[in-house]
Amino acid sequence: MSRYVEQSLADASNQRSAVAILQMDTPGGLDTSMRDIIKAILASPVPVVTYVSPSGARAASAGTYILYASHLAAMAPATNLGAATPISIGGEPSTPPAVPSINPSDDKKQKSPQETAPGTAIEHKAVNDAVAYIRGLAQLRGRNADWAEAAVRQAASLSAGDALEQHVVDIVAKDVPDLLQQLQGRKVKAADHERVLETRGLAVRSIVPDWRTRVLLLLTHPTIAYGLLLVGIYGLLLEGYNPGAVLPGVAGTVALLLALYGLQLLEVNYAGLALMALGIGLIIAEFFMPAFGSLGVGGLAAFVIGSIILFDNRASGQRVALPLIVGIAVAGGLVIVTIGWLAARARRRPLSTGVETMIGAPVEAVSDCQVQCVVRYGGELWNARTASPLRAGQQARIVKVAEMTLWVEPQQD
Repeated sequence: MSRYVEQSLADASNQRSAVAILQMDTPGGLDTSMRDIIKAILASPVPVVTYVSPSGARAASAGTYILYASHLAAMAPATNLGAATPISIGGEPSTPPAVPSINPSDDKKQKSPQETAPGTAIEHKAVNDAVAYIRGLAQLRGRNADWAEAAVRQAASLSAGDALEQHVVDIVAKDVPDLLQQLQGRKVKAADHERVLETRGLAVRSIVPDWRTRVLLLLTHPTIAYGLLLVGIYGLLLEGYNPGAVLPGVAGTVALLLALYGLQLLEVNYAGLALMALGIGLIIAEFFMPAFGSLGVGGLAAFVIGSIILFDNRASGQRVALPLIVGIAVAGGLVIVTIGWLAARARRRPLSTGVETMIGAPVEAVSDCQVQCVVRYGGELWNARTASPLRAGQQARIVKVAEMTLWVEPQQD
């Protein structure tokens, strides 16, 4: 997305556009990508208007910083912004907000937010850095810096109407034509040049993401990344069970690499990822150490729980599609049940190979003998020993096999 925004602003600059409108609806994103977008906005010679739209959209977390960095900030009715506390990749806020006191007299004794907020020195460092960053953006654009700090330290949020009243945004517009009408005649300073916007009657051209951006957006969708992870794991497993098949190994490797790329850009819960790995390991162990399904069932349970919490954090509304997880769980359960049924059936099946299958089988004496003789078994001649004399052509049965010698006894008529 940062690359998409940078290229779009460059395109607007090359075409000498009057204004660039960044329409936004986001739960947040990576700090590094956010800062790249903000740098592109600050350097843009074309005035950038960030517009939180359509109604119901939000500019949470990183979106709030981008909104503050824009030359002009606009929101559609029934939208919101805020909750800009830095969130670690594991999904926990860097510094939870302090709990206010109920007793008013205690409030007077409270220390500053920096002193009362729990957390490590690194967490305080991240929050203080974010506060300084957003306050700098607020001062640059003449917006409410105190509320911006509250959005970082206390995860404060505002609706569109409240944001306009508190000088957080400049415009509340129902759609793009309404926005252009309200932009008419406003003064902005872009790239050290002050200009008056002439937006009445402008033609609007949408810059759609190119194929590369669309592919990367697809790979970073939680459900797609999760599916690629499964394809990669099972592809490598099939290649391991069938060496030389090539296709499963190649497809699995490519899918796994793409999944890892997507996961590194997503806020992954590593406990969920560890549970998925444990579940897969237990399911594989069930194949090699049959445990009457206990390993398989435990592995399936760990895999499903890990899948559910893989993206389960407060930083984003992104989740793996639940029907996909249920489908994988049902398919895995059916496979485990089928394997157990086949194993039980195999145990009940009579032996078809080995020395044990020869016991009780009929043989025919080739010649008269008293103790040692030669018998015919299955078209082959075997050395045999007998406790009772045998006549040539007489039928006997095998009672023991030892050191390539058959112990036989005459069959009772």
